[in-house]
Parts: sequence; structure tokens; C-alpha cells
Amino acid sequence: MGRPKIARKSTIVDMTAMCDVAFLLLSFFILTTKPKPSEAVPIQTPKSVANKFVPDKNVLMISLNNEGHVYLSFGDNGDDRAKKKSALEDINQRNNLGLTSGEIDALAKQPFIGTPLAQLKQQAHLTNDQITAKNLPGIPTQDTTNNQMTEWIRAATTAYAGGHMDLILKGDNIAKYPVFKNILTAFKKNEQFKFQMVTNQANVPQGTDLYKENMSKKPV
Repeated sequence: MGRPKIARKSTIVDMTAMCDVAFLLLSFFILTTKPKPSEAVPIQTPKSVANKFVPDKNVLMISLNNEGHVYLSFGDNGDDRAKKKSALEDINQRNNLGLTSGEIDALAKQPFIGTPLAQLKQQAHLTNDQITAKNLPGIPTQDTTNNQMTEWIRAATTAYAGGHMDLILKGDNIAKYPVFKNILTAFKKNEQFKFQMVTNQANVPQGTDLYKENMSKKPV
């Protein structure tokens, strides 16, 4: 008796469900991805072959733009924000600024400090969109007789007392040296002799000792 023949049918894979999932994932990533925000204080840093990264906590950053204006920012995590609030309370008390607790909270949530001490109350009422280098004059540092950065470094050092604080200086490539020098003077007056500079990554020149050292570390 012959073996019955079974009719062969073509195999069809329904891709509808997979396409739906792919479009759902694509829509999810488009809607949830946040573009990198523009810098509130645009700074063109000098180039360097250093490959260390700026820490993301316990940070006090001083930014110096190309116009010689100086701005101060703390780290963005909860502990750094608490230290910033403590420094603001210290500044307020020592200088009789008359800041309310609400104004201190508002300043602690803003991305950076960028006004003279006497204008902190006005900055407290600005929105984060208004906190830019174009709208704020910077912390007075140009004049050695009114170097308010000294007061800020003192307050920050007190706030971080007993812990660790990374002092970061981010200066524009064409910033004038006198302002940079006055910032260093503020460091010295508060016995802060160690700080890091923010630079743009550059390739190590071939033939240098550092280039040879890096090449020797690469796997053969």
C-alpha cells in the first residue's frame, strides 16, 4: 500500500507583532530621550592630554568665562545640594543679607551662583531658564579689594568640613590671567592648595614619553 502524500504548505511568519513591538520601542526611546542641554556658562577650555574625569559628587566648581565673569556651582546630587544650602546659610548670616529660608532653598536648587552677595536675593527669584551667564554678572573677583570668591570658598570649606571636597576650576581658553590669579588667591586664603583644571581631551603627541608609555600598555 502506498504511503499517503501530505500536501506541503509554505511557511508564513507573521511579522505584524514584531513590527508593532519595534515601533513601540522606537516611540518610547524618542519620547524619553533628553537632548544634552546647552551650557548656562559656555566655556572653551584649553586642550590637554590628561584623561581623568571630573567627579560627579563632592564637587565645588568655579567657572571663568571669556569675559572674566566668575560663577560657582556645587555637585548635583542630594548631599552636594545640602552642602550648598549650608554654605548659603553661612554666607547669609555672616554678611547680613536678609535671605529668607525660601530664598535660600531656591538658590540651593539653582544650577549656579552668579551674582555679587548683595544681589543674591534677586537671583533667588529667577527661574532656572533665566540662570545664564548672559543674565548674571558673575561673582566679583576682578578687584583684589572685593574678591568675594574668598568668602564663597570659606563657606564651602566649612560646609564640607570633616568630609571630602574636590575643587574644580573651569577656565575659558582666552580668559585674562588677573582674574584667574585672584581665584587662586581665594584658594590660598582658605588654605586650599589642591585643585583640578577642566580641559579638552587632546591626542598625545607621538614620540613623547607619555605616548611611549601608553603604547607599552596596549596589548600586543
